[in-house]
Formats: sequence, C-alpha cells, structure tokens
Amino acid sequence: MQFQDRDFLLGHIQSILDFYEPNVIDRSGGFFQNFRDDGTVFDGGQRHLVSSCRMVFNYCKAFELFGEERYLEYAQHGIDFIRAQHWDGSRQGYNWTLQDGHVAGDTTNHCYGLAFVLLSAAAAHELGIEGARADIDRSWEILEQRFWDASIGLYADEAAPDWSTVSSYRGQNANMHSCEALIAAYEATGESAFLDRAHALAKRVTIDLAGKSDGLVWEHFTGNLDIDWNYNKNDPQNLYRPWGFQPGHQTEWTKLLLTLYEHRPEDWMVERAVELFDRALDVAWDEQHGGIFYGFAPDGTICDSDKYFWVQAESFAASARLLQQTGDESYARWYERIWQYAWEHMVDHQYGAWYRVLTADNRKYSDEKSAAGAKCDYHTIGACWDVLRSGKVL
Repeated sequence: MQFQDRDFLLGHIQSILDFYEPNVIDRSGGFFQNFRDDGTVFDGGQRHLVSSCRMVFNYCKAFELFGEERYLEYAQHGIDFIRAQHWDGSRQGYNWTLQDGHVAGDTTNHCYGLAFVLLSAAAAHELGIEGARADIDRSWEILEQRFWDASIGLYADEAAPDWSTVSSYRGQNANMHSCEALIAAYEATGESAFLDRAHALAKRVTIDLAGKSDGLVWEHFTGNLDIDWNYNKNDPQNLYRPWGFQPGHQTEWTKLLLTLYEHRPEDWMVERAVELFDRALDVAWDEQHGGIFYGFAPDGTICDSDKYFWVQAESFAASARLLQQTGDESYARWYERIWQYAWEHMVDHQYGAWYRVLTADNRKYSDEKSAAGAKCDYHTIGACWDVLRSGKVL
C-alpha cells in the first residue's frame, strides 16, 4: 500500500465521506453526529458544538479537494445551524450541547468550543461562504475579550454561562486548538494579528510550560501556571482533559509548530517539533500490538493503553511534516509504520471511516463509530489533507 500516494490519500478521504454520506444531513438543521459502525444513526437529536464545527471543516476541505457542489452545500448547511442554534445572542456565547433543538446539559462557555467555531469559520471564509468573515471576527472578539489572560499569556478554559466568572483552571488543550484555529484564520485572511497570537501561544506552551515538565507538554495548570499534577488523575480517559502526558498532543504540537514555521520560520519551532515527536513515540509506541498508546505518566509508565483514532492520525501527519522539513528518512519509516497499523486495525474496511477507540490489543469496545463531541473523522480527514498540502506525496 502506497500511503504517501496522492491518489491513495484522496481516495481514503473520499471513503470516509462516503461513510457519512447517506445519513449525515438532518434536513431540520445541522448534521447527525452519532453513528454506529454500519452508518446508522443513534441519538439523532444530540448536537455538540465541537462536532458541528468540525463537520463544517470536513465539508469545506471536501469541496476544496473534490469540487463537488454538494460539499459546499453541506458546509453552508452546517454554518447555518451553528449560527441559528449554537449561537445564543441573548448571552453572546455559543451553546456547547443541544438536544432536540434545545440547550441541554453543560451551559458553560468553553474556549475549546470557540476555537472550533473560529476554525470552521476560517475554512468557510476560504471558500467564500457569505458571512464567514463576520463569524471569524465574532469568535476572535470573544476569545480576546472573554478568555485572553494577558497576565499569563494564555486563554482561560471556561467561563460561567453569563460570563460573570472565569475558571482558574488553565489547560494546554484549549490553547493548542486555539493556536490551530488562529493559524487557519491567518491563512484565510492574511491578517497578522491571528498569526501573532498563534505564535505567542505556541511559544508559551511548547517552550515556557514544557520547560516546567522536562520538555514535554503537560495538560493541566493552575491560574498562575503552576503544574497541577493531580488534575483528573482518577480520570485518565476524560474526553478533553485527560490526566498524563498525551502522546497525541505532543505530535499535534509537532504538526502545528511546523505549520507555523512555514509562515514565520524560527529555528526553535523545528527543534521543539522534532523533540516532542521523538520523545512521545519513544515512550508510547506499542511494540507488541502496534499503534500509539493514549497516555503515559510522569515516570514514563503507560497510564492509558487504549488506542485512539485521533492519536494515530495526528501522528502520521506530524511525521510527514517532519520528513518534509528535515529530510530525515526515519520519519518516512514512522509514517509508514503508523499508517500500516491504522490500515490494519483502525480503518473499517467493511463500512468505511475509522473506529474511535480500541483496546491495547486492538479490540473494539462497542459498535459506536462516531459520537457527538468525540469523533466525526475531522482528525482523519484533516490529517490526510495536511499531508497532501505539505507536499510530501508521490
């Protein structure tokens, strides 16, 4: 299998889109977000802001790659839903979760969600979708006015529904995805303010904060940026705030640093990208069953041995960028190794798309392939798209 072949990557993206195609559109608004392995929908009324935005990104990239008008229509359909249902003009914030068209569950304002609003708006603006520039500006304004903490140079993670209070918790994950979204906003608009903030976040997290944890990126911090070694220690599988070093986040930062390097090259970006990837894979690659473990403790022991789809996807994209930037053939071998594992175990060759999570020995936990807020194959489509645009394809 030629995993670096352009036709393979395009074909694989198409196969993922084909999995969702029959049932993804809810004509009453938005996308269905919960799918079983065979593509049937469960809990059709559930909507999560993160998935709503990521699916817009998916269809923007699908239109960019294939030029089929229905993908542009799907992206517009998704943007319309975000504006109509997730946006709450009365409190000037985005609804995190919806059930059957009504606000449900967590009503906190999440920086993590806002990052994906910005990412989806940037992708839509690149395609000329009407109003997307205003969506960029609105999400950027909220990020800067509500979440930016100038005293520490990071975004806060969450605020009360009425914006009356901001949590003292500081996490790298929301800031990492904000960095991703800001780079996308810069690429879509050419405006340096977005790149300036992305650069500041990348340096803060991968240099300053990583310097407090022996060069790797820890997840959780207090309000004054002391490491919180115990946050969610009893919840290593938390969806957005897991305990432990996350190999997938080390490699995701590798990808972001090398993307940033394309726009504002500084030597430290490549140096840090190499170190984060190399150290993560050195600890977390499973020599027995293949694939990359989900998390490891500060002492280097594996604290979560599950295999998550997004970790594999982000890591093969990172290895492709490292190969392109450094010319080191070891990254070509990592690219092949990670892809071969994913092809054998993560990709569903019967129905399409990727399984979400497997055990250490590569068994499924359930028949739930995609879940609102947890998976919509944004990571897999995005990783293939990033390899294609990095130029390291045959």
